[in-house]
Amino acid sequence: MTRTRWFELSRIGGTGLVTLLYWRHVVPEWVLMIAVVVGLYPLVKAGLLSLVQQHKLGTELFVSLATVIALLTGETIAGAVIMVIILIAEFIAEINTDRARASIKEMIGTVPLTATLVENGQHRLVPILELQPGNIVLVRAGEKVPVDGVIFEGAASVNEAPITGESIPRDKSRGDQVFAGTVLENGAIDVRTEKVGGDTTFARIVRLVEEAKEHQAPIQKLTDKVAAWLIPIVLLFLAGVYLLTRDARLIVTLLIFTSPAELGLATPLVMISAIARAAREGIMVKGGIYLESLAKVDVIVFDKTGTLTTGKPQVTAVIPTEGTDLALLLRQAGAADMRSSHPLALAVVNHVMQLGIAIPEASEFQTLQGRGVRAVVEGEIVLLGTAKLLEENGIAAPPVQGAENKTFVYVASGGRALGVLHFADRIRPEAREVLAQLKATGVKRLVMLTGDNASTAHAVAAEVGIDEIHADLLPDGKVDAIRALQAQGHRVAMVGDGINDAPALAAAEVGVAMGAGGTQAAIEAADVALMADDLSKILVARTIARRAYRTIKENLFFGIGVVHVAGITAALLGWIGPVAAALLHLGPDVLVFVNSVKLIRIRL
Repeated sequence: MTRTRWFELSRIGGTGLVTLLYWRHVVPEWVLMIAVVVGLYPLVKAGLLSLVQQHKLGTELFVSLATVIALLTGETIAGAVIMVIILIAEFIAEINTDRARASIKEMIGTVPLTATLVENGQHRLVPILELQPGNIVLVRAGEKVPVDGVIFEGAASVNEAPITGESIPRDKSRGDQVFAGTVLENGAIDVRTEKVGGDTTFARIVRLVEEAKEHQAPIQKLTDKVAAWLIPIVLLFLAGVYLLTRDARLIVTLLIFTSPAELGLATPLVMISAIARAAREGIMVKGGIYLESLAKVDVIVFDKTGTLTTGKPQVTAVIPTEGTDLALLLRQAGAADMRSSHPLALAVVNHVMQLGIAIPEASEFQTLQGRGVRAVVEGEIVLLGTAKLLEENGIAAPPVQGAENKTFVYVASGGRALGVLHFADRIRPEAREVLAQLKATGVKRLVMLTGDNASTAHAVAAEVGIDEIHADLLPDGKVDAIRALQAQGHRVAMVGDGINDAPALAAAEVGVAMGAGGTQAAIEAADVALMADDLSKILVARTIARRAYRTIKENLFFGIGVVHVAGITAALLGWIGPVAAALLHLGPDVLVFVNSVKLIRIRL
């Protein structure tokens, strides 16, 4: 409750009290008229602004018109009561909208305004805005991380729920990434600052969610158009009823039930609540349009590597050539790959280190694009890569059994082949269950698009339950596959890493980026960004989208259709008058509000 809200509440309460006192003959009519003018002022002002700026006849003018007609026809108390009840309904709407919007920031929390700077062995408290990239800041147990950065020293358990939606804290140590707004459960760390203020992942999330409210869903635009067309039709209807009945009291009653107030609230409040709930779950949605699209998609397309699989290959077998010592092969391979950042190279180095084999330093290192690496290790030229790389250097590549089903790398040293390393990318353990549940939500086809070979793609697809596979694709091939599905009349969502799959994400009705926490490119590339590297978040996003869409339809049908049709019917039959109509009008208002904001807290 802000000061403005308290003032509004006082104005409504004062108008209601004067109306009660007039009804009990305590105050004269002129006092009531002043109270009505004070109460009507904000409604008339809002209605005229809407008419002038947006060329829309809003519900405020409807209420003002109903009140004025009631007063002019001698229904003084009825007119005042109508106005007070409608003001209460408007107040409830504003409070609930404010609460839904405020929850966006509440569920993320706040970033500290100061940080403990470590400089020349000294600690001092400084404002966040004074920090620069490269500064070291100390964060203790119970404190929030003030910057995006990398742990320089120490270890801690970090609750990353504000960023990823994951409630289980993660153990972090030297070299690990931490985000502003996350909380240290225990331990203490020195963090080397990378981003501060508006550049942090936290700030980008808040900005993204705030901007999302401005992107209307198609159903929201439709209700706005319906409201714009409905008002002139309603006015013609009321004019016709008056010409037939000459009953001003009936017109006042009908004005209340033909007001398009709930039509304007049926969708925006739902979308704000749904976006806030998604953000709480670590899912960034760029607008209501993408929520609606995600609710309606009937085909979901997945990238393979990094989406259905972990994207972190592991060495599964080492096959030395005849006469080659296994330890020598691994030592040479580890040394050659030590300076490479390729995922397969990292897998080789990790495998060698886990076996406890000492890795010598390479005296020379060269990356050979698309073929592998070349290094000089202990005086020998070592080659790691494709068969083509070995052939270019006059070395025969050893045969590999079942090569069509595997990812493998040849190793050669001193002019001869030492052996072959086999790799496998681990399938996400939750993948099969998540995909099965997505089908249960109405998804007709699950499709995999991958640049990997067909045999590997089919093996993964069979394990997770994919219906259709397109392998050996370049980025433009993925776009073509999505457009082909759309040409068949399907609504398509694409799930990828948000960077390599950017063209495909853009081509689909909804692009979903996996594991986008801290990755600006991924957040910008997709319509929906899953901050945690968790496939089940797709199911959560789909569930929120479908609940939101269902809630909008409930609002339109029950909160507006049933109640208003019943009210208009009762008014035409003479069963109710203006005061009863105003009281009944609170029903759909409250129903729409409660039904909309429940998305913030409801169990999925």
